Amino acid sequence: MNIAWPKKRVAFVISSVCALLLPLFGLSAVMQSTNYKIQSDSVNFAGGLSTSTNYSLEDTVGEVATGNSTSTNYRMSAGYQASVNSSIAISSPSDVSLTSIGGVTGGESTGSMLWTVTTSNPTGYTLLVNSDTDPALKSGAYSIANYSAATADPDFTFSVDATSAEFGFTPEGLDVVSRFRDNGVACNTGSLDTTDSCYDDFEITPKLVAATSSSNYPTGTGTTIKPRVKIGSSVIQKSGTYTATITATAIAF
Repeated sequence: MNIAWPKKRVAFVISSVCALLLPLFGLSAVMQSTNYKIQSDSVNFAGGLSTSTNYSLEDTVGEVATGNSTSTNYRMSAGYQASVNSSIAISSPSDVSLTSIGGVTGGESTGSMLWTVTTSNPTGYTLLVNSDTDPALKSGAYSIANYSAATADPDFTFSVDATSAEFGFTPEGLDVVSRFRDNGVACNTGSLDTTDSCYDDFEITPKLVAATSSSNYPTGTGTTIKPRVKIGSSVIQKSGTYTATITATAIAF
């Protein structure tokens, strides 16, 4: 199940995202074997799943002491149906403006956008980002190419030669996935999250940047996306305000 898209703009301007809440799966008692897992169970004497073309209904009969209880630091949703209705939310950062770059002399600029995902889902969430266009960074009919890594893995350093102009990003945060982690010299290997390392390109197809397998309610977990653009010293780039719209999507299952 999917929730949340905050859109934000990038470029010599970047955009952000909005937040949503979504029902998910909760926790009662977890039982599992090599091939199966029972995430939630309940004690009752009737119930089941009913479906039609447009609707589905899941019910239970005979449960006791159900409902929601809260305190300053905790929230309890008792009962099977309560556990089904977990939640997920995502923050919406402000638009980001990158510093100006000379179209003839070249240069580079980096921005920062923070998305915080909060979920009570016991199996966690995934966070994906994508651009609205390809190339991502555009000004009318003109554009700056998406970043091109040297291999299938992200580049440990942001490397653009003098004859190129490219736009990419790196994610940073506690839940960053292994593709963007490093061993100090290379990406998609090791467990480090070295600052300003492991660069990739924004694509129209959503790209996984962060994930966890447990609830992080109520504090949430932030992932910072750092867009970066560089114009080589031998490139004459058409002047203008270049903009990229980036969407972050938080998903829980």
